[in-house]
Amino acid sequence: MSWEFSLAGLLVGVLVGMTGMGGGSLMTPILIILFGFDAKVAVGTDILHGAVFKSFGAVRHRMLGTVHAHLALWMLAGSAPLSLVGVEVANRIGSGHMDALQRIVGAALIVGGAGWLVKTFIHGHADDAPFLLSRRDKVAAVLIGASCGFVVGLTSVGSGTFFGLAMLLLYPLTAQKIVGTDMAHAAALLWVAGISHLVHGDVDTHAMAWLLVGSIPGVLLGSQLSIAVPERALRVAFGVILVLSGIKIVGAPQANLILEVGVGLLVAAFLAWSARQLFVRRLTAEEPT
Repeated sequence: MSWEFSLAGLLVGVLVGMTGMGGGSLMTPILIILFGFDAKVAVGTDILHGAVFKSFGAVRHRMLGTVHAHLALWMLAGSAPLSLVGVEVANRIGSGHMDALQRIVGAALIVGGAGWLVKTFIHGHADDAPFLLSRRDKVAAVLIGASCGFVVGLTSVGSGTFFGLAMLLLYPLTAQKIVGTDMAHAAALLWVAGISHLVHGDVDTHAMAWLLVGSIPGVLLGSQLSIAVPERALRVAFGVILVLSGIKIVGAPQANLILEVGVGLLVAAFLAWSARQLFVRRLTAEEPT
C-alpha cells in the first residue's frame, strides 16, 4: 500500500493549500477510518508528517512577511514542553487502553470541527500596524500554547484550528498574519512533538514518506488553484466533516447512520449549489448584450 497514501496526501495537501485548514485535522481521521491505523500510530505519523509538510508553508509565509515571529515564539514557549507531556500521556494511555485514546482523538476532532466552524464566521479586528506584545499578550500566548500544545501532542488535532482561533479572538492581526504566524508556530511545534513520537516508536515512516510524496506538491498546487466553490462553503463543509469523523471514531450510538446522513446532506447541498450556479450561468448567457 503506497499509492493510496500518496493519494490521501495529495487530497489533504490540495485542501490545505486552498483553504489554509490544518492538515492534521484531516489526516488523522483518514489514517484511522480508511487505513485502519490504531490511534497512537495515526497521531504520531500525522504529527511528524505535518512537521515536514507545514515547514514548506512556514518558509513561504516568512518570505512574504506574514509571520509575527515574536508571537509565534511566545506560543512555542508554552506549547513545546506541554506537547511532550501530551505525547507521554498518549503513550501511557495507548499501551493498554487503545480504545480510550481513540475516543479522546474523536472528541478532539468534534471540538476541533466546532472550533473551525466558529473560526469561519468570526472576523477579528485586523490591523496592518506593527503589533508590539505587552506583558499581558506574552502571558496569554504562553497559556494558549500550553493548553493547545498538550492537545496537539496527545491527539495531533488543533495545530491549524485552536491556535488560529485564539489569535483571531485575542490579537489585532490581519488574516494573512494569523495564517502565517499559525503556520510558523505549528511547524516548530510539530517537529518537537513529532520527534518525540518517533522516539516512542509511534511513527509509521513508510506511510509518512508516501504521504509526503502527495502532500508537498498538493499544497503547492492547492495554493495556486482558482476554484469556483466559495471559500466559506468549503470551510463549513470541512468543519462538518471533522465533527462527523469524530463521531465515527468516538463510536457514538448510531455513528454510521449519523455519518451517512451528514455526508448525504453535504452532497445534497453541493448538488443544489451546483444546479443554482448552472442556472445562473444559463440566465447570464441568455441575456441580450
